[in-house]
Amino acid sequence: MGSFNEAVYEVVRQIPTGRVATYGQVARMVGKPRNARFVGYALHANPEPGIIPCHRVVFRDGSLAPGFAFGGAGAQRQLLAKEGVGFLPNGRVDMAHFVWEA
Repeated sequence: MGSFNEAVYEVVRQIPTGRVATYGQVARMVGKPRNARFVGYALHANPEPGIIPCHRVVFRDGSLAPGFAFGGAGAQRQLLAKEGVGFLPNGRVDMAHFVWEA
């Protein structure tokens, strides 16, 4: 298998439009369940924004990344909403309905 970042990008490419995954979920899928923070670092260095849909990765409580590398949390929310992802009144993703069941 390639590098950790490459493995993360491969998993994130699989997240369907209109769904989200958590940093921890991606970490588990690449075989490194305790490396959720490093998933975030990998996505911050996304070499193909728009191709690798890093905006579909959120915190486990559905909150968005305040440091979203490609325009901040507002841009992340816009991208998700455009794909049909729903949000709760507190601004978090409605995880009960939009989390990806890989």
